[in-house]
Amino acid sequence: MKTRFVLIFILALSIASCGYRFAGGEDFPFGIKKIFVNMFENHTGETGIEVIVTNDFIYEFTRSNKVDVVRRHQADAVFSGVIRSVSFGSITRSNIQTTLERRVRVTFDLKLTDRQGNVLWAARDVSDDETYDVTTEKLSTERNRRKAISRLSERMAQIIYNTITDLEDGGY
Repeated sequence: MKTRFVLIFILALSIASCGYRFAGGEDFPFGIKKIFVNMFENHTGETGIEVIVTNDFIYEFTRSNKVDVVRRHQADAVFSGVIRSVSFGSITRSNIQTTLERRVRVTFDLKLTDRQGNVLWAARDVSDDETYDVTTEKLSTERNRRKAISRLSERMAQIIYNTITDLEDGGY
C-alpha cells in the first residue's frame, strides 16, 4: 500500500514538472477582458441551430473566467459566426432501404473582431460531424438527431475556445 502511494506521488510530480498543462492560455489573448458573443447567423434550413450554437459558445466563454461576456457596447471584442451548412448522410444500413446510423456535419465561419471591427482571428469552413442512431420511431430518431447536433455544438465551442486562448497575445 505504501509503495503504491509513493508511485502515485512520483507520477504526479513527474506530470507536474514536465510542463503539462490544460489547453488554453492563462489570459484571453489580444488584451481582451470583455467579449460580446453575437447570435450566430443561420444560413441553413435547420431551425433553431443558431440558438444552440450561440448558447454553447457563450457558455464556453463564461465558464473560463478569463473573459467576461457582456453587452456589445461594453465589449473589447465581438465573437461572431455563421453556420454555413448542415448536412446528413447514412453511415450504416441493415439493407438498401433501412438506415441504422446517420451522420450530421455542420460547417461554420468564425470571427473575433476588436471594438473597431478589425479582425483579430478568423476561421472559415470549420466543420465537425457526429453520428446518431436511426430507429423505427420517428420521434426517437429526431431526438437522437437533435442530441447529436447539441454534442457537436458543445465540442466545437470547446475546440474553438481552446484554439483562441492558445493564440499568442497579439495586443491591440
